[in-house]
Amino acid sequence: MIRRAGTHSPAATAILLVGAAYCLLPVAWVLVASSKSGAELFSTNTFSPSTHLFGNIADLTAYRGGLFWRWMANTALYAGVGGVLSTAVSAAAGYGLAKYSFAGKKATFNVLLAGVLVPGVVLAIPQYLLLAKIGLTNTYWAVLLPSIISPYGIYLARIYAAAAVPDDLVEAARTDGAGDYLIFRSIAVPLMAPGLVTVFLFQFVAIWNNFLLPYIMLGDDHLFPITVGLSGLLNQGASQPSLYTSVVTGSLLSIIPLLVLFLTLQRYWKVDLAAGGVKS
Repeated sequence: MIRRAGTHSPAATAILLVGAAYCLLPVAWVLVASSKSGAELFSTNTFSPSTHLFGNIADLTAYRGGLFWRWMANTALYAGVGGVLSTAVSAAAGYGLAKYSFAGKKATFNVLLAGVLVPGVVLAIPQYLLLAKIGLTNTYWAVLLPSIISPYGIYLARIYAAAAVPDDLVEAARTDGAGDYLIFRSIAVPLMAPGLVTVFLFQFVAIWNNFLLPYIMLGDDHLFPITVGLSGLLNQGASQPSLYTSVVTGSLLSIIPLLVLFLTLQRYWKVDLAAGGVKS
């Protein structure tokens, strides 16, 4: 039987509700647990809220002179700068792979696809050894430089450039005397904007949540991102149980920038998708 457009499937709705609950329950637990004191955290009902949220935030802020907010600033730097640079590189590389013919193009794309399949954990140690040779470990560059190149971002940009940038439009611009850089900046980038927003969002979230790379690269806790910093607090919780509430509260605060970014970019994403559909 063919279901008419506009009707709803109870089974599909139930599956979506189960998926939403699976994703949102951990967030709800973090929100409730952040409102509890250290004694209440392990002695009260899991989803029973309390009134200590702002006190926990104050305690976290006071930890080692506001070190937590230094971790947040570091994370914003790593994810913001790394996301922007990675998106720029992905846009240029993806556009080049989609619109130019050159020797070794197919081999280059195959290597790129292989890079998508390689887990980041496999590359962490070689990257550490390379950066150690030039003295960049335990610096901001140790986290930023490996984040600039994203094989998956380049792949997405290449696919989107091939679909969103018409060859006829590029050729017309060349006929009018526009150079390659002008065509890329003024024509290709605006048409690729929805895809580039996606690349930036994926890369920003990946860097924000990255743990292993900064854990290996950094030794100074003033350079730590939020993931490594909270991991250190969690380890200290074995001897100082009061720090567990700080870890949970810090986890809650670390989610907020991601939510704000997603909601903001989602708005522009919808606008850009509609504009791109009209232009193409």
